Amino acid sequence: MELIASFVRPVLAALALGAAAAAAAPPVEPPELAAAYRQLVDRRLEVPPDEMPRYAQLVDEAFGRASIRPETPQYVLVVDRDPQVQAVLVLWRAAQGRYELVGASPVSTGAPGPFDYFETPLGVFEHGPWNPDFRAEGTVNENGIRGYGAKGMRVFDFGWQRVPKGWGDRAVIDMRLQVHATDPDVLESRLGSPQSKGCVRIPATLNRFLDHHGVLDAEYERAVAQGRELWVLQATRQPVPGAGRYLVVVDSERSDRPAWSPAPRLPHRRVEPAR
Repeated sequence: MELIASFVRPVLAALALGAAAAAAAPPVEPPELAAAYRQLVDRRLEVPPDEMPRYAQLVDEAFGRASIRPETPQYVLVVDRDPQVQAVLVLWRAAQGRYELVGASPVSTGAPGPFDYFETPLGVFEHGPWNPDFRAEGTVNENGIRGYGAKGMRVFDFGWQRVPKGWGDRAVIDMRLQVHATDPDVLESRLGSPQSKGCVRIPATLNRFLDHHGVLDAEYERAVAQGRELWVLQATRQPVPGAGRYLVVVDSERSDRPAWSPAPRLPHRRVEPAR
């Protein structure tokens, strides 16, 4: 028996090692990344297939207005800022302009009205180290809110954008456009409704997913290949082939809320008596 065990143990160990290596292997094809999305992202939306032509058209129209024609297959991050939707879609754009859904989640975009609140701008925004990303410190503001989420969350920066103010005279001024996590205890439950000052708030697990798999890091990985050291990139990352560089913000202009993107249950606000 001991002789048999001496042969069996190495075989079992090799099988376990192989399984672990397979589990740790980075997704290579869009369906593999979609499977990782379902496994790793805990707040997901099930977008029906018949919605894809609508979003494909909106994204292509946005690229056209920006005079951008992606030459290679790549991932694209698409945000629908429509108040009736408030969703982000990770799409694979094939060379022929065909789009494939990887996954979708609720977001919060701009809620204009109060001072310093903007409407999230429409358009195509490129991601790269010329607008360096950074990581959340996890500190709280005067309201006890962790504005960028838990410590270590990546803040994807798309630079200064000229945007009409969401208050007052609506003059066009500069706003810093970012995609980031939000306070996990207070604000993440509100994703799916406009809440932000103009940036795009996403679930923490989606933040980690985009960060670990480098979904928008084509230009960052290009810089690393050229010898640059970029501290914001984690040594344990597993960047996907076909990483992209574009955030596309669209507005599907719905008259009703689609069933696949339910509104969050917002806490009732206490109404103070008139004085």
